Amino acid sequence: MHKSPRQLASLARCTIILLTLATFARAAAETPSGPAEALAALHYKAVLIAGDRSSPAFDHATEAMRERLLAAQTAPGDIQRLTASRAVLARPGARLASLDNALAAIEGMHPSAGQGCLVFATSHGAYQQGLVLMPSMNVLTPTALAVALARGCGDAPSVVIISGCFSGGFTKPPMARTNRVILTAAREDRPSFGCGAGSDYTVYDRCLLQAMDRARVWRAAYVMIQTCVSAREKEMRERPSQPQAWFGDAVPGMPVPR
Repeated sequence: MHKSPRQLASLARCTIILLTLATFARAAAETPSGPAEALAALHYKAVLIAGDRSSPAFDHATEAMRERLLAAQTAPGDIQRLTASRAVLARPGARLASLDNALAAIEGMHPSAGQGCLVFATSHGAYQQGLVLMPSMNVLTPTALAVALARGCGDAPSVVIISGCFSGGFTKPPMARTNRVILTAAREDRPSFGCGAGSDYTVYDRCLLQAMDRARVWRAAYVMIQTCVSAREKEMRERPSQPQAWFGDAVPGMPVPR
């Protein structure tokens, strides 16, 4: 059956449209198409802080976090480690965990495209103040950390983990921003546990590291951490520390480094 010129023109237009749609579909399958896909491929620049040498648990946790980041293809040069331990300071690359050094390390992160920021700080907590940094005999406060993150990370996707007693205040303004995931070991009026001189890890840090081995995103890790901490505290017959979290609207699928 012969087609008229008008029918042939219509058929040609349909063919062009179908080919164009197929091209777009291929491109969408081959490249990230939105924030969720971009986050899934995220790599971190990291600052790891062990703020007190009174327990080896703090340095054990930052070392274990470093190992997980390296296993997730984080470049060694993108991980800064700060410590209060003389033994750890003797190793290449470690620096003293003073307040000035901690803030400078965070302010100097400057992630590039495809990177985010990760800050993990573990130490004793000071009630209504912040996280203790014994080398400088002072504390890292939520306000000081918020300023350093704004300077060093801007609007880049950022994960902040503050492990210490009374640390829940770090999940509130000025720390709480849309581009951040924030996890803390306790409510702002509750202690956390396991930071004795004979401890390998604090209760929270052990649960955190175990969750990172299983979860793909930080929101799922937080649920696992809550369950783990609660179970351990029941065994210890301690008052619940109630770990806290903040999940910014701009980073719903922030990945755990794996």
